[in-house]
Formats: sequence, structure tokens, C-alpha cells
Amino acid sequence: MGNYSSALVFDWFYLTDPHAVLQTLATGFVIAIDAIIGAVIVLLFYALFAGRSFCSWVCPMNMVTDLALWIRKKFFKDQKNILNVNRKIRYWVLGLGLMLSAITGVAAFEMINPISFLHRGIIFGFGMGWAAVLMVFLFDLLVLKNGWCGHICPLGAFYSATTRFALIKVKFDNVKCTKCWKCKVVCPEKQVLKIVGERDGFISSGECNSCGRCIEICDDDALKYSIYNYKN
Repeated sequence: MGNYSSALVFDWFYLTDPHAVLQTLATGFVIAIDAIIGAVIVLLFYALFAGRSFCSWVCPMNMVTDLALWIRKKFFKDQKNILNVNRKIRYWVLGLGLMLSAITGVAAFEMINPISFLHRGIIFGFGMGWAAVLMVFLFDLLVLKNGWCGHICPLGAFYSATTRFALIKVKFDNVKCTKCWKCKVVCPEKQVLKIVGERDGFISSGECNSCGRCIEICDDDALKYSIYNYKN
């Protein structure tokens, strides 16, 4: 019972959004120990095992951004980005949200979080939250390809920063690779595939969202999920 911010599981324990908890701590409010434990459980799961997979397998905004990408490819094949934004700006947005939380005493990003708006809207019905979701859709469709998830979202930045050393990663086999570059076409975070076509190894960057699109499209079976070997 609950939502993406906090949920009670089997009437036994809580799972809590660690980014939301971090914002709340920044405000100076005291947080219940159950909520802190729930945040630690979620953070450890992604940090130690699943990496940034929340962004590709859990976040409901995928339905919105993937729809925008599909329409963009289907009907606006020659659409150019109106705005070019450095992917590192999401880390600045993350820091700004925490700073504003501390200054205003309110969890700043949660006030405009389209992820929470969409989840609550699907279950309980939309209020004005639909406007934030629509803005993300139009931004990805008309302004910048993969704009929200790949450049702006502070939650993506949070998981990128905290999950770099997760055990489950994409592994690349250079011997099998024929350099067709299909993986780079479909990858929403192309910068993480810098070893493709160059050498064997793991996609070690925390910015990889483990979506598996590169694995699915690779006809050479050169990419697969594997357990990261820290000894190598």
C-alpha cells in the first residue's frame, strides 16, 4: 500500500524513495526510523545489485518518454534538437533540489515531480499534475531527444551517482562484435558504450540504466547481462 514515495509491504515493512528522504532530511524535518530503513533497503538494492534499473524498469515516466520517442521516430524523423543540453546538468539539478529543500524547508523536487504526479494520476485520477507530465512529453518530443531521462531528471542523477558499483552490468564481447553500431542507435545513454568496438569489458558507468535495449538489438550476441568481476 502506498506510492513511489513510500509504501507499506505486506503490512510488515516500508520501502521509501531514498531521494525523497534525502530531500526531507535537507529540510531539517525529523524522519521516522521506518522511513529511513525503507530508504536504505531500496538504495542498497539498486546500489549493490540492480544499478540504475529503476529508470528503465520501474519509473512510470517511461510510458511517456517512450511514447514521445516513438512519435518522434515515426513522424519526425528529421527532427533536430532545438536545445542541446549537457547530460551532466542533471547532477546540477539534483544539487539544486537539495539546496532549495534546505533553504525553503520543503522537499523541492517532490513539489514538481512528474513521476509522482503520473503514478498518483493513474491510480487516483489527475489534478493539475497532468501539466507536469505533458511538459515532459512535449520536451522530449519537440525540444530534446531523451531530454528528461537522459539530461534533466534529478532522480536519474541520484541513481547514476549511487549505483556505479552494482553487481549486475552489461558485458561486451569484442570478438563477437561486427561493429554494426545498432546498440548505439537504440541506447538512451550512448556515452556509456564507449568500449563497444574497442575492447572487452563491462559497461561500468553508473549512467547506464540497464534497459537491455542494446542486448535485445545485438544480432552478434556481443552484449549480455553478467555479474561484474571487480578483480578484473
